[in-house]
Amino acid sequence: MKTRISKTLGAAAGVAAIVASLPLAINAYADPPPTTPEAPIPDPQGPGCDAFKTALPNWKDLATQPAGKVLASIPDISTFNSLVSGQANPAVNVVPVLENGPYVVFAPSNAAFAAMEPGQLDAIKADPAALTKLDYYHVFLGLLGPDDVKGQRPTQEGTEIKVTGNGGDIKVNDTAKVVCGGIQGSDSRIYIIDTVLDPSQAPEPITPTSTSSTTTTTTTTQAPPPPPGDAHMPPPAG
Repeated sequence: MKTRISKTLGAAAGVAAIVASLPLAINAYADPPPTTPEAPIPDPQGPGCDAFKTALPNWKDLATQPAGKVLASIPDISTFNSLVSGQANPAVNVVPVLENGPYVVFAPSNAAFAAMEPGQLDAIKADPAALTKLDYYHVFLGLLGPDDVKGQRPTQEGTEIKVTGNGGDIKVNDTAKVVCGGIQGSDSRIYIIDTVLDPSQAPEPITPTSTSSTTTTTTTTQAPPPPPGDAHMPPPAG
């Protein structure tokens, strides 16, 4: 009899222990792990940004898209998009490069291309080398917003580009104005500009102010001049 009672008490104690532990288990999984709040998507800046937002109400969704999709989504730069994506010339598609960024892209508006000399754009489209040069001159490595994009640096084409100003008042090479800039993509920052940039009018490269240990100086050694009186001596007679 005592054995039966002790077994019953033991079983009851075991059940009580399980029940007592349940609230702890529930509490352990009731609270979700802390999450890092997402950074807000900054507004692009420039005099034409209201028109940009009106044409593209879901512009914030571009922040998760690669450069190629961002460029293809903006109606006002459809000409530029055709030039970089192989639509204008199947031999020139630089979108895979742009999506291997990050890149800052200065995309001329459709009006900027319409203002070019008659026949100039068609000639560029027909020349893969010229088209590639034009495309890459509008791109440089970086992920810079309107307050940080200023400076002079080499483009993907190789020659340099100069950006001045900040916020909603930015110029490129002293001629092109940013219409709306800092449009955010997952791997890019897009700036719509009002003028097509010309690589042949690139600013002079910035000269380093100091010589670093990695700088190599090339000198030209000239042969010493001949002794006086020997410069015009005839060859010895055979």
